[in-house]
Amino acid sequence: MSSTQTLIEVIKAELKNQGLSYADMARELGLSESSVKRMFAPGGEMPLSRVDDVCRVLDTEFAELARRMAEREPLRMELTLAQEKAVVADAKLLLLAICCLSQWSSEQILATYRVSEAEVTRYLAALDRLGIIELKPLNRYKLRVAKTFRWRPHGPVMQFFRERVMGEFFAGGFDGETELLMLVHGQLGHGMARELVSRLQRVADDFARQHLLDQKLPEGEKKPYTLVMGMRSWVFEAFRHLQRAGLARS
Repeated sequence: MSSTQTLIEVIKAELKNQGLSYADMARELGLSESSVKRMFAPGGEMPLSRVDDVCRVLDTEFAELARRMAEREPLRMELTLAQEKAVVADAKLLLLAICCLSQWSSEQILATYRVSEAEVTRYLAALDRLGIIELKPLNRYKLRVAKTFRWRPHGPVMQFFRERVMGEFFAGGFDGETELLMLVHGQLGHGMARELVSRLQRVADDFARQHLLDQKLPEGEKKPYTLVMGMRSWVFEAFRHLQRAGLARS
């Protein structure tokens, strides 16, 4: 939906909230009702000068309409390739992006990492420009990505993690009381494979939800965890040469 159409939809919703009709708006604007209907119709146009008049009739500020427009914008499922390149090009920007996706406060970031308050402000502003967050006063922010947001599977950020993080992660023993590493191999029908992927996504959602709930716990009662899940059609590289002809798979 275009910005103009979104603005029109917001204004129409406010008209309804206030119990005003197109005839009421037309009378206040000194226009015919048909002109107002054309202005609010799909594909209609509303010049800025007219927006000011509409705000006067609704007794509201344009800033309030803009805020409601922003709330109607669909949340991002992923970033563009150029946006991911920008994030991964600066280690501190990537760090701040991960912290924001975990909904850390600026105070938590400052207390945990060697970054200055000025750097936090600068990087939060950069994340705002990239569309990951909506920066608010006092370095508060609102996420502009969906709960199901993920980095591009073959994008720069995941490539960074494959090259720089994955080896370190899997080098761990996974032998702590609250740690687990399992490798399960089998053959599944396509329908069940899709169902298992959905279940894994729900586990990831549960993890993210619990992270938010546990933010209220004292620092001494929580520890950082990383959850990695993966499922793909795959045969061990070391076993490929043992497969019979015609059965080799990617």
